[in-house]
Amino acid sequence: MGPIKHKVLINVDLGEGYGNLKCGPDEELLPLISQANVACGFHSGDALIMMETVRLCKSHGVKVGAHPGLPDLQGFGRREMKLEPDELTAMTVYQVGALRGFLDREGVPLNHVKPHGALYGMMCRDYQVAVAVMKGIPPGIPVFGLAGTNMEKAANDLGIEFWAELYADVKYDTKGALVIDRIKKPWDPTDVEKHIEQQVRTASVTAIDGTTVVPLPLKNYPVTICCHSDSPGCVDIVQTAKAVADQFNKDHGWDG
Repeated sequence: MGPIKHKVLINVDLGEGYGNLKCGPDEELLPLISQANVACGFHSGDALIMMETVRLCKSHGVKVGAHPGLPDLQGFGRREMKLEPDELTAMTVYQVGALRGFLDREGVPLNHVKPHGALYGMMCRDYQVAVAVMKGIPPGIPVFGLAGTNMEKAANDLGIEFWAELYADVKYDTKGALVIDRIKKPWDPTDVEKHIEQQVRTASVTAIDGTTVVPLPLKNYPVTICCHSDSPGCVDIVQTAKAVADQFNKDHGWDG
């Protein structure tokens, strides 16, 4: 695969608490990232958390995207569900609209939509699911997804701007699909660095079997590295991702 042709950014899922329960150290992560994917209440998050997360993102100059998921609070949106296409579209409209209400109050534009967890995986595998979800994305708003999957195909077919994601703290199988854990496992910082370096430098990744090198069909898409706020040691993971991205961008004259 060809080299990345754009500045590499960092995105993190934020606002994934509920009520008095806090998921990740959002305040520590915000100074390190470019883009936030804010939970919209179905897999996690609630109205007060959404409002506060938007305010925090605004204060740090972080671009805000909607992070819609399946209606599964107990499973954190990481268990698959069978929904009809109109349900998938409607729940996306509902969640994105909820976040947009808080963004409008703060005068912050909606930057993107990035589906969450099992929904993301379902969209990668099933074109009809991908189309149904993307029909709920407002006109002119980009979607973040996995290149070379039905997410990319559906976005292109519907005329939606597509951003290719790389993953700092998720492993890939031998076919290039993400291995989504319901509960995140810890990573060795050295492994995180190697994992990200390989993706940004070679547009490839070593699969979970430890031997298969899978090409990443990034084409000419903008690229952003996803990290998760519920991963053990997430601050270290994001700091490592930022260091790798910053050096890559500097090497290519994109550090401005």
